[in-house]
Amino acid sequence: MEVNFRIENILASANLNVELDLYAIAKARDNVEYEPEQFPGAILKLEEPKTSLLLFKNGKMICTGAKSEKDVYRAVEKAVSQIKKFMK
Repeated sequence: MEVNFRIENILASANLNVELDLYAIAKARDNVEYEPEQFPGAILKLEEPKTSLLLFKNGKMICTGAKSEKDVYRAVEKAVSQIKKFMK
């Protein structure tokens, strides 16, 4: 039996070890959605690499949609650079 596969989606989690001001992030960034009545996290969408990152007030982050480990690193680095000034 031969099995062929390809990686479609990698999910990774990170802990920034800081508190995030999700309201301020969503207000300042066009690529962030935050509706706390619907979901407790803010959703940051990146075009390159094409990923979505869930941001939580406690500093935890989930990256989804990456197709490689390299994309995960790039997405997390890009997200941190975009939200750095909102870290407490």
